[in-house]
Amino acid sequence: MKKKVGIIGSGGVAKTLAEGFLKHGYNVMVGTRDTSKLEAWQTQTGGKIKLGSFADAAKFGQVIVLAVKGKHAKEAVKMAGTRRLAGKTVLDATNPIDDTPPINGALRFFTKANQSLMEILQKTAPKANFVKAFNSVGAAFMVNPEFPDGKPTMFICGNDAGAKEQASAILDLFGWDTEDVGAAESAGAVEQLCIIWCAPGFLRNQWTHAFRLMKLN
Repeated sequence: MKKKVGIIGSGGVAKTLAEGFLKHGYNVMVGTRDTSKLEAWQTQTGGKIKLGSFADAAKFGQVIVLAVKGKHAKEAVKMAGTRRLAGKTVLDATNPIDDTPPINGALRFFTKANQSLMEILQKTAPKANFVKAFNSVGAAFMVNPEFPDGKPTMFICGNDAGAKEQASAILDLFGWDTEDVGAAESAGAVEQLCIIWCAPGFLRNQWTHAFRLMKLN
């Protein structure tokens, strides 16, 4: 039986990851506020990706991906239903990006110092197993990226060891090396990587890069 993933969100990241999971043999449902906006895209994917509400996707998926704008993330979790997310791995691809424009290439976050969006979401759905992932690279490189120097590194964190193992297995399938940097308290640092990743783009229109952790052993 194929594994099932529910994607909460309908933007570029959500669609890229949905296509990636489909490519790797998953049954996929994308949850959106308005399914009619995705019908043409659904047809382009061969009609194999199901469409539904946030709640439908949360109920459908054995694994959930949260891929909405950061300012809508808490509301999306509530709409998906905290009971539907309970006990499930939730890959959190969101970043707390503020609506204000970057300053000298640096994005601004709406979270306070020593606070992360994922910690807010974990408190909102305390029985869900959030794992920060896919937030520190552009959508174009999320699925099986090809770089001349080898696999890039995806930094993850979360409170549940089993959920992080599941996330690591997915990232391996998607062509990434995974670096576990701890529990939910590390999410703020992982979210800050978004600012660093975007800076070359805003400063020099350079968007074709990813992070890689170099190790001696």
